[in-house]
Amino acid sequence: MATDRFAPEEVALRPRNVHFEWGASPLHWIPGDPYASHVVTALNLFLPVAERWFSALLSDALEYVRDERLREEIVGFIGQEAVHAKTDDEVLVDYVRRHGIDPVPFTRQLEWVVAQYGHRSARANRTNRRKALASGTHVLCAAEHYTGVLGHWALNNSWGEMNADPMLCDLYRWHGAEEVEHRHVSYNVAKYFGMDYLAQVVSGVMVSVVFFVMLLRGTRFLVHEDPALPNIGYVRLLWKLRASGRRGAVPAAGYMARSGLRLLKRDYSPVDEGSTAQAIAYLATSPAARFLHD
Repeated sequence: MATDRFAPEEVALRPRNVHFEWGASPLHWIPGDPYASHVVTALNLFLPVAERWFSALLSDALEYVRDERLREEIVGFIGQEAVHAKTDDEVLVDYVRRHGIDPVPFTRQLEWVVAQYGHRSARANRTNRRKALASGTHVLCAAEHYTGVLGHWALNNSWGEMNADPMLCDLYRWHGAEEVEHRHVSYNVAKYFGMDYLAQVVSGVMVSVVFFVMLLRGTRFLVHEDPALPNIGYVRLLWKLRASGRRGAVPAAGYMARSGLRLLKRDYSPVDEGSTAQAIAYLATSPAARFLHD
């Protein structure tokens, strides 16, 4: 990967106002590949639940952060994640409902998973509260590794050549670009809260398992609810997604496996997982981000 022109810490993070006209977007928004369409949609139904937890966790963590530069990064991160969650909820939930799919059974499962950390923090006394928050920041670091990796992939994929729906392409690339832009924040926070190599590995393995299991469950849920598709099991679904990955419609399994292994390296740094310059360049031209300014 080419060296970035400037460090991500040099960028002042800020939320952006965006507007999406999604009324004409088809359910199978990647032509000829409904399974790739559904796995990307499932991911972005998953993220708002997680992003609300990310924001709540870092809002609580601010109480213990004395580094002013890190506090500024956290505030910018929270602002961007709040817009992501709100936008994905407004667009994608309405989008799948317009196509006859109620996402609540899937999102309810996600909310239960995410709530487990919230319950732990709420039950902790003041002595243990910082430990609970620290553990949460380690998990957040691992989760944001994958959002940064996927954001970088979204900025460099071939959806345009596949004639994928331009509005949904922009939605996912805008979101991905901001994930790349703030990819360093959760790592810096986790280190501030004492993340060592063992905590990095444990969190990385746990998040990897939960992330991919829930993503696969969400994809199968959408496939099951889609009247145009047969109700296939997980083995056939994985085979379909393998073909989508080979085609370039979604990240290939090898790409994701290699990204997960990088998270387990002692010299891991999120700065290596994308280009800040590329992300900012896309955000300057994104139709959704420019809509309210044109």
